[in-house]
Amino acid sequence: MSTTAPETVVAQYRVRADREAEFRALLERHEPTLRRLGLAVGAPTQRFRGHEREGLLYVEIFTWRDAAAVEAAHRHPEVAAIWDAMEPCLEARGGKPKWDFPHVSPLP
Repeated sequence: MSTTAPETVVAQYRVRADREAEFRALLERHEPTLRRLGLAVGAPTQRFRGHEREGLLYVEIFTWRDAAAVEAAHRHPEVAAIWDAMEPCLEARGGKPKWDFPHVSPLP
């Protein structure tokens, strides 16, 4: 895969019920931070709230500028601050990780 092609991600967050308000406030800061830093591009981020059998699930769909943007986000202190604060709001359950980030491509 080219490092210059945009990469769409379907971020899945398994949110602890007792930390939902805190998580949601962090999620509201996520996209604006990524966009301001030039890491996310394209259509506005889509966010969804739902439930799996085991509990609360948030889904966030957005597009990284490219693979280099994904790597840059992992090194950027502003992004790390959001992700670090999100982590204790999440829980692994049902054999699934706290959070998961499958990258997807549109079908023709």
